[in-house]
Amino acid sequence: MGIVAAIVPNAGPLGKSEPPISSQTYKDAGVDIGAGNALVELIKPLARSTRRAGADAELGGFGGVFDLKAAGFRDPVLVAGTDGVGTKLLVAQAVGLHETIGVDLVAMSVNDVVVQGATPLLFLDYYATGRLDNAVARAVIAGIAAGCRDAECALIGGETAEMPGMYGPGHYDLAGFCLGAAERGSLLPRKDVAAGDVVLGLASSGLHSNGYSLVRRIVERLSLDYKTPALFAPGKSLGEALLAPTRIYVRSCLAALKSGDGLKALAHITGGGLLENIPRVLPDGLGVRLDAQSWPLPPLFRWLAEAGPVAPAELARTFNCGIGMVAVVSPSATDRISSTLANHGERVFRIGQVVQVSGTSPRVTIDDWDQAWRA
Repeated sequence: MGIVAAIVPNAGPLGKSEPPISSQTYKDAGVDIGAGNALVELIKPLARSTRRAGADAELGGFGGVFDLKAAGFRDPVLVAGTDGVGTKLLVAQAVGLHETIGVDLVAMSVNDVVVQGATPLLFLDYYATGRLDNAVARAVIAGIAAGCRDAECALIGGETAEMPGMYGPGHYDLAGFCLGAAERGSLLPRKDVAAGDVVLGLASSGLHSNGYSLVRRIVERLSLDYKTPALFAPGKSLGEALLAPTRIYVRSCLAALKSGDGLKALAHITGGGLLENIPRVLPDGLGVRLDAQSWPLPPLFRWLAEAGPVAPAELARTFNCGIGMVAVVSPSATDRISSTLANHGERVFRIGQVVQVSGTSPRVTIDDWDQAWRA
């Protein structure tokens, strides 16, 4: 004889009848699918504004498509980069300024891709929050689109995640992914980097997106409010000054690469500062000797050094100290490459040279930093 299952309407765990309850929805749990769909419609024009050769599809598919042949590549090697913006997000959320944090997100990845000698082609973003605020989300994504336009990189898709319980009220997180390409054989760094090569420094636009945990600690220790005037940036509040967006070096660096032979390596100065990032593009047995008096230490970094206080060695290991990108060039090409970079909007400083180092010597030596950075 078969088994007959009795279905008791609104039955509880023991089969007893209970008061009826309404059907549960995803929105009841804190996730508003309608708001997410509305956001997609809001950002479609922003993504459309970043179109470039090879990327013509609209948002809304399950994946983004890019045509390398249409972008002009013959025998490409793909170069990928991914990053976030760290605890700079907490400053943006505390101040309520969300318009430029997306530029930071793009910059951190596209600058990493271009130092490999590759052209950034496409960008994907990930935006996660506890409760979706479309006005805030659109402001963030507008910044992402602006960064992509600056880098001539197509925003072809992304993900918006609403996760109640994961993030507190007003908080969100960001991650970005960039894919670029270079013709086979043209990648950086080149293998002929040698002692005597010149080190050029390209000015930063501020802290970029590194060291904010230390910055926030200093602000908290001094009991400062982000709305108070910034002592190092007249006319701006502390929060506004700290949120200066990361500089995007794509156009200038690609122009320098295309200007002729002589550019051997590029280093993006991110977490780890000058001391940790430059050696990443140097062969074993080589280091650099920098002269701290060859470029000005911006007032922001001088303020951090004094208010922290932060010792010069820690300053150089944590922050970019006014140099957001480093180029290693042959001596004969220095003037040409410097001019190309300057013509594309960069402030360029000749900050040192490549030197031979022994196994126990530091890879980066900075002369006169005590005198220059405390002057």
